[in-house]
Amino acid sequence: MSKQDLNLDVSKHRNLDLRVSIAGITLENPITTASGTFSAKESGAFYDIDELGAIITKGVSIAPWEGNPTPRIAETYGGMLNSVGLQNPGIDSFIKEELPYLRTFGPRIVVNVVGKSIGEYCSAVEKLNDTEVDMLEINISCPNIKEGGISFGADEKLAAELTREVRKYSKKPILMKLTPNVSDITEIARAVEAEGADGISLINTLLGMKIDIHNKRTVLWNKTGGLSGPAIKPVAVRMVYQVRRSVCIPIIGLGGIMTGEDAVEFLMAGADAVSIGTAALIDPTAPVRIKSELIGFMNRYGYQNLQQIRESML
Repeated sequence: MSKQDLNLDVSKHRNLDLRVSIAGITLENPITTASGTFSAKESGAFYDIDELGAIITKGVSIAPWEGNPTPRIAETYGGMLNSVGLQNPGIDSFIKEELPYLRTFGPRIVVNVVGKSIGEYCSAVEKLNDTEVDMLEINISCPNIKEGGISFGADEKLAAELTREVRKYSKKPILMKLTPNVSDITEIARAVEAEGADGISLINTLLGMKIDIHNKRTVLWNKTGGLSGPAIKPVAVRMVYQVRRSVCIPIIGLGGIMTGEDAVEFLMAGADAVSIGTAALIDPTAPVRIKSELIGFMNRYGYQNLQQIRESML
């Protein structure tokens, strides 16, 4: 199928309102790319990047991160494990090399920010203040080196403190990306909302492991990794549903979205927009295909806008 064949037929959705507002920023549609799974230069060979509502970048840190040694990807039933370790060239390289290219496209730009201390997060955020970035997605699943490796997102007080400090430094809207590896996701969500978060992304990957029983060793060098893909979708939908009923700020839902109907499920659970991750690694055209399937669903059932889908389950 050619790139032209993937362009959506405008006549199919000219009467539909796909727009969504996240922290005062309007996205033309709710389809975004999940952090770590998207490259504009590579994906642009398969479809028109302007079909997206927003581009969410790979995690960026104040200094370059090497990531984990290989092997760091493993296939599992219904998904995949990864322990890439947020490898990236650092914020200065991102601003100089990647951001100018991303700005040649129409979708909103959301930069995923990572760090190992509050100071690292704040320094990276400050560097992005005077760029053309639209929003920041703060990945709070990173280990807090000052707290013995516990992730910021796994502790209510740490999540609140990080949100409060980042809010002081950021001139951009901030979305806090929450880890599902907690006992009560609503406590974390309420904590970051109270400290100034403009929105929430959930869920990040679930912690998992795979063992090579023939060689008697873990498949991943890091032993454990993040589980993504359709296997985690029921957990993600449940958490979006719970968080929507606990906070008032916008939610970007993600976790195992493979089809347009999966996206609808997240919207009905209370998400304002969705992110496509693992699906795009399997099928590079997944984001635009899912968008087309969402439009087909709306036409089939007579939905005129996304709010009608969300309200159908409230």
